[in-house]
Amino acid sequence: MTTITLLGLGEVGSVLAEDLTGVELTAWDVALADPASAATRNAERFGLVSAVDAHDAVRAADLVISAVTAANDLTAAKSIADGLPAGCWFLDLNSAAPGQKQASAEVIEKAGGRYVEAAVMSPINPKRLAAPMLLGGPHAAGFAEFARPLGFTGLEVYADVVGRAAATKLCRSVVIKGVEALLTESLLAAREWGVEGRVLGSLSNLLPSDDWESLAAYMISRSLEHGVRRAEELREAAVTVAETGVEPVMAEAIARRQDWAAAHRPVDLGELETRLLPLLDSVRTRMSEEDRKGDTE
Repeated sequence: MTTITLLGLGEVGSVLAEDLTGVELTAWDVALADPASAATRNAERFGLVSAVDAHDAVRAADLVISAVTAANDLTAAKSIADGLPAGCWFLDLNSAAPGQKQASAEVIEKAGGRYVEAAVMSPINPKRLAAPMLLGGPHAAGFAEFARPLGFTGLEVYADVVGRAAATKLCRSVVIKGVEALLTESLLAAREWGVEGRVLGSLSNLLPSDDWESLAAYMISRSLEHGVRRAEELREAAVTVAETGVEPVMAEAIARRQDWAAAHRPVDLGELETRLLPLLDSVRTRMSEEDRKGDTE
């Protein structure tokens, strides 16, 4: 039986824990030290064996899957390197900049593991294990053969060097998360002026869509719900852009707007995510509450 260690029990790690069947699963997350954390609840929910420490987590692993925050990509690789079995696969799913992925690859390869870069090119839901992933590095083709029978059916062997898959994802993110930020900023202002309908109607002149209102509601709600993670990803995108000699003006601004969106998430977001105008009104109410709070401090 294949033994898999999950590093990180957030959204992606939880999907993997639920969908990887017929394997032995072990998990490690620094948040497991907190019995009230989401990671601890997820471990209990899926009946995962929680390791004593990072080394213990990987000592019998055939595959280690790193699904931590982008900022902790290299830290996660270093934390398990000394305990990694020779020849163990290491799948890096994190939205980290190419330079950080290359540094993680060096750590894992030096420890005797087989590092594989992965860029998840869609939200993990609804496709879950079948989500499209670009694989990179000299072990990418071999890993694809190993992983497809486990349920990873969306794999594409993309590059034989580490970094290109990450660069593809993060350059794309500047566009996708940038559109989210643009719609959030533009339509909140347009709603205040009462011109949101005309603004939305005019977008199809250049960017055809059958239903800009529904699309805008979806994209803004994603930003409100996942703004913290998106902001972190855009900071990695800014590093990626800067490494090419281009000043990351847009990537840095998008990160700021995504952080802002997360801070203004309506408590009733789940009821509003498909209804653009009530969604905008609810965010503007949060803005007013913040203004009043600032006036009293």
